[in-house]
Amino acid sequence: MKADTHPDYHMITVKMTDGTEFQTRSTWGSEGDTMTLEIDPTSHPAWTGGTRQVNEGGRVAAFNKRFAGLNLKK
Repeated sequence: MKADTHPDYHMITVKMTDGTEFQTRSTWGSEGDTMTLEIDPTSHPAWTGGTRQVNEGGRVAAFNKRFAGLNLKK
């Protein structure tokens, strides 16, 4: 096995949206850093069964609204 090809694993703290924390090994950040999650299994609709619009009215909706009255038929 080649030397110095694998990333450096170290202990970090992961903070969930409900405030609970746990420690795990990761290549993210540096030793002792805290990763704060914005979406996790306790709040994500895929696991909670709810629905949530992350992006209401995206680019396609804005385009359709802007050009709704345009008629291209001859």
